[in-house]
Amino acid sequence: MNRTATDRLKGQSKQEQKNTLQMEKLPELPQEFQERMKGMLGEQWDAFWQSYEQPPKQGLRVNTLKGSPDRLLHYGLFGLRPVCWAEDGFYYEQGERPGRHPFHEAGVYYIQEPSAMAVAGLLKVCPGERVLDLCAAPGGKTAQLAAAMDGEGLLISNEIHTGRAKILSQNVERLGIRNCLVTNEAPETLSLRFPGFFHRILVDAPCSGEGMFRKDPQSRTQWSMDNVRMCAERQRGILDCAARMLLPGGRLVYSTCTFSPEEDEESVGGFLLAHPEFEEKGLLRIWPHLSEGEGHFAAVFEKAGEGKGDFEDLVRLQKGIPEKKLPKEYLFFEEHTLGGREKFPSRYLAFGEHLYLFPDQMPDLAGLKALRPGLELGEMKKNRFQPAHALALALKPEEAAQKIRLSLDGPEVFRYLHGETIPGQTAQGWCLVCVDDYSLGWGKAGNGQLKNHYPKGLRWN
Repeated sequence: MNRTATDRLKGQSKQEQKNTLQMEKLPELPQEFQERMKGMLGEQWDAFWQSYEQPPKQGLRVNTLKGSPDRLLHYGLFGLRPVCWAEDGFYYEQGERPGRHPFHEAGVYYIQEPSAMAVAGLLKVCPGERVLDLCAAPGGKTAQLAAAMDGEGLLISNEIHTGRAKILSQNVERLGIRNCLVTNEAPETLSLRFPGFFHRILVDAPCSGEGMFRKDPQSRTQWSMDNVRMCAERQRGILDCAARMLLPGGRLVYSTCTFSPEEDEESVGGFLLAHPEFEEKGLLRIWPHLSEGEGHFAAVFEKAGEGKGDFEDLVRLQKGIPEKKLPKEYLFFEEHTLGGREKFPSRYLAFGEHLYLFPDQMPDLAGLKALRPGLELGEMKKNRFQPAHALALALKPEEAAQKIRLSLDGPEVFRYLHGETIPGQTAQGWCLVCVDDYSLGWGKAGNGQLKNHYPKGLRWN
């Protein structure tokens, strides 16, 4: 990086020159970090160093709970091209804004750093299993696990920090995940509550973030060896908790976005020494100078033995509302808007005036900080039932008896996202509003128009 400014910009397009000049205004890589990386990489150091002159790659992963990648590719959006290690992952072109698009609001995809897409698949989850994403915010890996489970089984997504847990819960809602319980607990608390309970556990551990120095340059200013050592100690404690919660015969994946051996290989070695019942099944590293992604590390472990007996022997399960006690207003809504009660099994839960559908095999929530105890169905309001936005996003268009389809190419979908009333409707009552064939929210039709029920906090300015 000692070349002259003219040499650095030579042969670049105007956009590339702009990116280069922006990169040069960013904080420098910490000197001690540079020396460590030189020792680790040897002859590859120059290529690693030069990779920081390039802008980070941007990606999104298609939410297969909503539709196939081919279905999205059909629209020709964002200049998408495949990420080789993620079947449903794609790079999008610089300058594109997929986060400001109706399909983003419909949960059709999740914007995710490409290297981060490599981790969740290592867990090899199957529908019907009990799965824990222990450090889950903001929710990208939870989304991948949920897609693999296809609505069957129990997914607990946990985040210790309350603010980040709220963001996690919002993303779970937007992506239409039905079988997810979002908790806001310390790993130690969960490990006491769920001994030997989960088939699969993902620990995407908080780390020093060295692998994100290109994507998040401001994080360079927070780096220190003291922080590396603190992270490594914390990670080992989290892994100990995960080990207690995994069933014999289960699989555990540990991942970080750092290059630090203390947080990666040494954490793996320390874990195996402390837990001889585990066997390492593989390691993965993604380097920014060898791939189109940021730095990432993952280790796969399996626990010796076979799973215990029935899960009801391990934890006390949540009891739901008897069907005969469900509010008549909700039953009316199910019958007229969803086309009948067969759409949902008998797992209903009330939190105040809010009604939820909780996942199969869900534990009793007493004493747990649960931000999202399953899929919110709606709220009772003065002898009427108002369906939740979460329910709309979890439905496929064919699951609603009444629906209104807004074209992606037309102006009405943008009017809806801005909170405006949509005229010219002949339906009566609650309608599922869709953008093309993806659910987007609720509206209530009457008198030839559709009253907008898109949440005020999500409306476009």
